[in-house]
Amino acid sequence: MADAAYDPRDLIEATRLAVLATIRASGVPQLSPVTAVYDRGADAILVSMTDGRAKTANLRRDPRAALEFTSADGRSWATAEGAVTLAGPADSPSDAAVDALVDYYRAGAGEHPDWDEYRSVMVADRRVLMRLRIDRVYGEKLN
Repeated sequence: MADAAYDPRDLIEATRLAVLATIRASGVPQLSPVTAVYDRGADAILVSMTDGRAKTANLRRDPRAALEFTSADGRSWATAEGAVTLAGPADSPSDAAVDALVDYYRAGAGEHPDWDEYRSVMVADRRVLMRLRIDRVYGEKLN
């Protein structure tokens, strides 16, 4: 039996691992496991990814995505759908796109032991920050 008071955003906020669905040029979904951070104030989900990967290329072509979250016991799930914006990759560790990746890291993991190193790695790895603004969210919690 489903829980009528269930708010899928609670699971999205509590769960870091998700499956990101993007759309290939052929129209077939492409799924990727990702680490996601929910910004409740902006009602947006953030994901760091590498430029040039399938999911990044798909989102540059068609900036719509869905993320699915499942509880550890498998009895709750939440899906968020929405439009995506991408920031990066950056050319400099002091670029605004890297600042956004620092904010993403802090929200998901706290303080990094060496921010200068982190910033340099974000540039060298051609990291991109995806922001999905939630347009639709749904899910279920089984009792």
